[in-house]
Amino acid sequence: MKRIFLFIVSFIVFQQSTFSQSCCSPSATQKFGLMAMNTSFAAAHESPLPFTYEAANGSMITYKCPDGTIAGAFEVKAVKANNNWLIVIHEWWGLNDYIKWEVEKLQIDLVNTNVLAIDLYDGKIAETPGVAQELMGGLKDDRARLIIQGALNYVGVKAKVFTLGWCMGGGWSMQTALMAGNQLGACVLYYGMPETEVGKLKTLKGDVLGIFGTKDAWINTEVVSQFEANMKKAGRKLTVKNYDADHAFANPSNPKHDVTAAADAYKVSLGFLKSRIK
Repeated sequence: MKRIFLFIVSFIVFQQSTFSQSCCSPSATQKFGLMAMNTSFAAAHESPLPFTYEAANGSMITYKCPDGTIAGAFEVKAVKANNNWLIVIHEWWGLNDYIKWEVEKLQIDLVNTNVLAIDLYDGKIAETPGVAQELMGGLKDDRARLIIQGALNYVGVKAKVFTLGWCMGGGWSMQTALMAGNQLGACVLYYGMPETEVGKLKTLKGDVLGIFGTKDAWINTEVVSQFEANMKKAGRKLTVKNYDADHAFANPSNPKHDVTAAADAYKVSLGFLKSRIK
């Protein structure tokens, strides 16, 4: 009962914070954050299957945010030094071993690219939907942007930046792409909330690949269609790949993981990124 009461209080506080931050309406990332409080959304995310991964090439690092605070990330450097950087953003479970495994696989397959998986939860990891709700619902837009800007500062002004994220991280992949400005190479978002303001989309300096599941009840076909229309209005290039699958279908920790769709989506993502990485 005490846990339920605290959760309700945090939800109210979060809603008030969201309203004050956005003045009138929540941003794209705040809208997705509010989904964390939806019981059906939480129910669709079963607890991740147990998995322990010992990194072979990557390691945890820390870096400074613009306000002087410290953020953490999992970094895998390319064998040969270069300025290509893929910034990866985790879904609502946090920067767990599944993400680290995926990051090392991405770095191996992309070869001449450094990969940096940032931690928007400041070291916290969820193993149950209840904890994931609290972490995702409590993520403040300002803090997330400080962590992202710190990562952009860390890779440096000479870096060519590419972004990729899943679920909550999919939405933040797009926001990172917007924040990267002229350094952006390309953006990949898996079933995340896309930016809805055409004016912001006009500032994108790279192409976007959106991967979605047609059975997704939240980032549904209506959301995807509106995203396509908004990108067209903005005059920006968007490639959409739809799969006959549910939300989080590419997540190997999901008991309902769609192996076939996930493998194809990974192949499409690699091809998209490789064609834009020098």
